[in-house]
Amino acid sequence: MRKNLLLYLFIFSLLFTIFIYVNDKKILDSRDAEIQNLRAEVERLELETDSLAILNENDGYFSLLENEDAMTYFENRGIDVADVSEAIENELISENKVSVDNSYVPFPGMEGDMHINKIKILNHKWVIADFTDGTYWGEIFFTYSIDEEGKLELNSEKYFLYPPS
Repeated sequence: MRKNLLLYLFIFSLLFTIFIYVNDKKILDSRDAEIQNLRAEVERLELETDSLAILNENDGYFSLLENEDAMTYFENRGIDVADVSEAIENELISENKVSVDNSYVPFPGMEGDMHINKIKILNHKWVIADFTDGTYWGEIFFTYSIDEEGKLELNSEKYFLYPPS
């Protein structure tokens, strides 16, 4: 009887060991697969980050705050570049009023009021802006200057309205 009990105990411990091995193997394989998926995701995100960095670098090329020559122009005149950028944006956006077209937009609103949405200050002389009335939209190109008293002067040079689609 003792032999049978030892034999049963041995068989039970062998089966238990096999069960633990198989279960741990499944867990390990699952984690390995998850690690591989995460590594692939990391590689994809790194490539995406690199491409976005290149796009960001290219986007900043025509920007007042990234243009050393434009910044030097204002610094030599004792003008803070951040103040210039803020003044231009405030001037253009402040004309967006309820029930009135923005005075800097040369087109009357056809489906609503024309308002300036986005502004991009290209350098120390040029600004481009996007405008819309909700249905029709266009872009406008400004030149600007700042006189000795620090007064901003904006002049619209070119503009266009996209044809309705």
